[in-house]
Amino acid sequence: MYKLKSNQTKGEEIHVKEFVSWLTSKVLYGMGKAATFTAPLLFQSKLLCCSLLYLFTTLFVALYHSLSPTKCLFRSSPFDPIQSPLFLYPPSYGEHKYSLPTYRSSCSSPVYFSDYWLVIKEIQDLCDNSTLGSGVLRYMQGKSNSFGGNFSTQKRFSYLDHGNNDNWEVPCGFFKRFPISNSDWIAMESCNGIVVVSAIFNDHDKIRQPRGLGSKTLGSVCFFMFIDEATLKGLDYHQLISRKSQEYKIGAWRIVKVSTKNMYENPAMNGVIPKHLVHRLFPNSKFSIWIDAKLQLMVDPLLLIHALVVKENVDIAISKHPYFVHTMEEAMATARWKKWWDIGALQMQMETYCENGLQPWTPNKLPYPSDVPDTALILRKHGASSNLFSCFLFNELEAFNPRDQLAFAYVRDHMSPKLKLNMFEVEVFEQVALEYRHNLKRVANSIVSEGKRTKRASHDLFVNGSKCHKYLLGMWGESH
Repeated sequence: MYKLKSNQTKGEEIHVKEFVSWLTSKVLYGMGKAATFTAPLLFQSKLLCCSLLYLFTTLFVALYHSLSPTKCLFRSSPFDPIQSPLFLYPPSYGEHKYSLPTYRSSCSSPVYFSDYWLVIKEIQDLCDNSTLGSGVLRYMQGKSNSFGGNFSTQKRFSYLDHGNNDNWEVPCGFFKRFPISNSDWIAMESCNGIVVVSAIFNDHDKIRQPRGLGSKTLGSVCFFMFIDEATLKGLDYHQLISRKSQEYKIGAWRIVKVSTKNMYENPAMNGVIPKHLVHRLFPNSKFSIWIDAKLQLMVDPLLLIHALVVKENVDIAISKHPYFVHTMEEAMATARWKKWWDIGALQMQMETYCENGLQPWTPNKLPYPSDVPDTALILRKHGASSNLFSCFLFNELEAFNPRDQLAFAYVRDHMSPKLKLNMFEVEVFEQVALEYRHNLKRVANSIVSEGKRTKRASHDLFVNGSKCHKYLLGMWGESH
């Protein structure tokens, strides 16, 4: 018990007793009511706590996804891209509807971009001083009812072994005049550096502007979009261009109208001409990028060509297919998902390739990591090997169908000289370009032809008697 010391007064004793009483009450309160400790008001509401948890989780996920696209694309130094929109679309056009999300969160082979200004100088020096171009090849000339000449199988295959015979004329389309205006021809021939090419036939896609362009890119890179009459009507309906104009331009793209009256019946086959014969349409260009109209380019084309083609010292850069490695896998998917209407013709195509030496992919084919590319984005250095490959591939597409992934490996593996190829990872492709769905609705006043009814094969695909039986056993690991 507390006792008063000799030098303390009665008043001091009273104050001490009051303090002890107060302290005792607090101790007793803590002993008896510790379980009912009152939390701060901020955390008394369960709803508020849940809301805060959701908020911080959402912010973390958003921050992660906003930073994850840079995992595959690295710049050694920043540059100032063009900030203002290249073109203002009317709301009715809906150029950014129906984008497809990507779900890859990792990157096994990131791409490192060099300094933008150094890239401009190096590309310009290559274009000014190199012997790149299509002048090293001689192309077969003549007249035919078909744009590609409609050569037989053995005739087409006989040209694959070109070797170093520069005097050998190569069939490479243009057995008919490519029906565009003279002013467009002049503009295409004057493009002597990098050209970016796309096409929309049968009003199948939207025109989307490239993003991430450096301040000097539009002055040194050409952008050409090939369209047909059906697409032109759709653009006129949305008042993007006037049909009365002699030349058309939408943002970065110069629009080239192709009269398809005497061309291929299939619009996709007409689109194959600018896709694979770009070196003939732009004879003075040194590099090219083909981009399907379903894609929007998200990276400056100068940086892409430099990082994926020039630094890698290759003829062509193209993405691996996200799912398939073997040609036959793509053929079966084409038939299964009705990507081409004549299933019997698909079977005949694959039987032809198997009979003439098509093999499934194995490590023996390295440095080629796959037989199936994603051809929606193709980067080329215009030289003998890449030009020959493009010609040979086009000949196969005219002979069979415009599904270029089916002929890709056969032409690549059997042609000479060999192709230097950079097949980059899918996650890089997904950061380089943003993918959209094709037009889902019929645009008013546009001409949209009805698709052909699927023609079934006469019997089951690739049964035991098939010329592809050995290929399938090898693909499935049952060849031994």
